[in-house]
Amino acid sequence: MTKTLVGTPDEQPRKKKAPKLRDGVMKRGTTWSCVIRVRDPETGESKPKWVGGFTTEDDAKAARDEARVKARRGEYIDRNTITVAEYLAEWIEGHAVEIKPHTLKGYRDMIRLYITPRIGTVRLQALRPSVITKFYRDLLTSGGRKNSPLAPNTVKHVHTVLRKALTDAVLVDELLPNNPAERAKLPRVSSTEPGMVWTPAELRAFLQTARDHRLFAFFHLAAYTGARRGELLNLRWTDVDLDKPQIHITGTAAVLDRQRIEGTTKSGRSRVVSLDAGTVKVLKAHRAQQDEERLKLGESWKGGHAYVFTTGWGDPIFPDTPSSLMPKLIATHNKQNPRTPLPHARLHDLRHIHATTLLMAGTPVHVVAARLGHADPAITLRVYAHVIHEQAATAADIFAQAVASC
Repeated sequence: MTKTLVGTPDEQPRKKKAPKLRDGVMKRGTTWSCVIRVRDPETGESKPKWVGGFTTEDDAKAARDEARVKARRGEYIDRNTITVAEYLAEWIEGHAVEIKPHTLKGYRDMIRLYITPRIGTVRLQALRPSVITKFYRDLLTSGGRKNSPLAPNTVKHVHTVLRKALTDAVLVDELLPNNPAERAKLPRVSSTEPGMVWTPAELRAFLQTARDHRLFAFFHLAAYTGARRGELLNLRWTDVDLDKPQIHITGTAAVLDRQRIEGTTKSGRSRVVSLDAGTVKVLKAHRAQQDEERLKLGESWKGGHAYVFTTGWGDPIFPDTPSSLMPKLIATHNKQNPRTPLPHARLHDLRHIHATTLLMAGTPVHVVAARLGHADPAITLRVYAHVIHEQAATAADIFAQAVASC
């Protein structure tokens, strides 16, 4: 038996009309969507790609037009809901194998302490230069402990990490069309050009005070080579050639999570640094002293013949040891010489004294850069610009005197 629909045509149930696609735009529920064709980079085939969530038809059309242009250029980026915190967590784990452990810890700290708490919930693709600029500004005013101001140099380090990560989001992961950190406004960082902390006479006075300490050779070598603390603590006797004479700097030592670790130099390159006759005598005396300690301890000696600088038991020295010893030696000198006290100086300042003294003496910048291990002499020029400027001021007189003496 056939059922008959009762009522007028208007009263009969109607089929729900399917949404119509017009010029690549369609309304789906309460929002609008657009469709474009995107080339699959693996197969080369063109496939439809739906993008939705627009509140108006005009918004969907504008997004459609923009996406079509980018698709033709091969610049189209899929929408992604990943947040800044989520991306940075994946990024830092993916780069852990290629970043030095000490640098990796610094990156993790910048992300954990500053980036994640403030902009971690922001969707990565919603990150704009203005958002990052405000983020930096907020760090300057209340980014430190208990909402205290954060140092501009620290904000600059935060920027370095964020810029590196977002560069990979553009080039490697293809989540962003461009890097918003590149266009953010960084706070002004006051230049901290290293000056002549000590004069050569003050350096001699310090070394004279340190002469009786078993690590005297360390401070002497730091001042006379300009090598970094970690580079000297990583030095083996096999890296020392007292006949040529020179040392071969191949790596560095640092502390991470209370553990001594070793790695490549800051530039990633090894270098050879020449020695003067006085430094050769200091190293010979240091080696003789170390041999005496080893013979005295016998089987209790732990270091073999490897490291140049060791504890009294032969273990390699932790980096904090010479750093904490230096102010004690300065205090000893000042107590013994109250009329000629030494100004405060850090261990790293011995490196600056070495570079500044050489530059003031007219040593070519590229030679100083090679001794310091700078990857490019431009770094030396930038760090010691004040010394270069002082030399430039006397260049006219030097030229005139040279011509007059001919």
